Amino acid sequence: MIESQAAKDESAGACQAQVGAGWLALAASPVFALMGLVAGFDAPRPAFCASGSGILPIDDMTAMYLLMSLFHLAPWLKLASRSRVRS
Repeated sequence: MIESQAAKDESAGACQAQVGAGWLALAASPVFALMGLVAGFDAPRPAFCASGSGILPIDDMTAMYLLMSLFHLAPWLKLASRSRVRS
């Protein structure tokens, strides 16, 4: 009987961890997008006459945060596809 209760507790803990991981996965993309926005506003503006200016007028950290936001979009796309299937 004790082993059965321990197994139930372990199963409930695993379920809670899975739910928490799902919420964390959904939080990643908006957080990285927000960090990219903040980094973009805080970045120094490139000089017009800079010889090594890049294609985009953003710095490296802004580009990294925006790319990380795109890489973490998969949970949002899965959520959107599930809601379309139910409708």
